[in-house]
Amino acid sequence: MSGKQPYRVLIADDHPLARKAIRSMLESDSDFYVVGEACNGEEALLLCREVEPDVVLMDIHMAPVNGLEATRRIKQLNGSIRIVMLTVSDDVADLFTALQFGAQGYLLKNMDPDEWLTYLHALLDDNSEVARQMADKLFQRFRAPIRSPIDGPNPNMLTSREQEITSYVADGFNNRQIAEKLLISEHTVKNHMKNILEKLQLENRVQLTAFAVKFGLTRKRQY
Repeated sequence: MSGKQPYRVLIADDHPLARKAIRSMLESDSDFYVVGEACNGEEALLLCREVEPDVVLMDIHMAPVNGLEATRRIKQLNGSIRIVMLTVSDDVADLFTALQFGAQGYLLKNMDPDEWLTYLHALLDDNSEVARQMADKLFQRFRAPIRSPIDGPNPNMLTSREQEITSYVADGFNNRQIAEKLLISEHTVKNHMKNILEKLQLENRVQLTAFAVKFGLTRKRQY
């Protein structure tokens, strides 16, 4: 992120040692600047009003307000704040809920520090490779599509072409690669992507990947 201001990060976790470890990890990278720490979701919401972070690293399991509810409230407060969930396991139900509430993605607490920072950079930069990795993890834990409320975003909102593009996104293809596969221009793919995200009320490729996995809009991965 050379030449740019560092990401202003708020850490929300109910374990002091976890917050200390995360802060230490972030302070080793000049692209991140920790602006505050919260011990629960309610405090995270209050600090978001006070310090206006660019990014919140949000633990899922906190009390009295957990990370999922805090994510929902923070995105209502300020939709530009990016939220990355912190978890010790791939709890698919929680991760889908977090993404639906507007989270950009998730980080496993037991990841190697270098991998952790690389993954966080990629999430914030909306990297298609991260979308593919997330798809892999979700596939391993969740093989069959599940149903959502009828009034929520669903594949019927998309044209057949948009569903096709969504399936390529879930497999980690970037816009240029999708254009080559479908024999259309990269500009056309970008326009489709814009329409897809607007229709589904999603923000990025990671959220779109979770949507694709959830509804079985995938092409090639079998487990």
